[in-house]
Amino acid sequence: MNKPLKLVPIGNSTGAVFPKEMLARLHVDRGDQLYLTEAPDGSYRISAYDPEFARQMALAETIMREDREILRVLAK
Repeated sequence: MNKPLKLVPIGNSTGAVFPKEMLARLHVDRGDQLYLTEAPDGSYRISAYDPEFARQMALAETIMREDREILRVLAK
């Protein structure tokens, strides 16, 4: 899919207008956050996926797996 985005002024900032088909494919709506990730070749990727959140969740899962017994005691 190759769609142009129109840049519009929003106060002192600039916003982009996304076609509704693109929002549907991203599973996002007004007010949701999108993440812009730079690729090694200098291009950008827009997604609803937050790589920092995914990294934090992977860390949390590792801690929960390694310290399962401690977490069970704390949950009592």
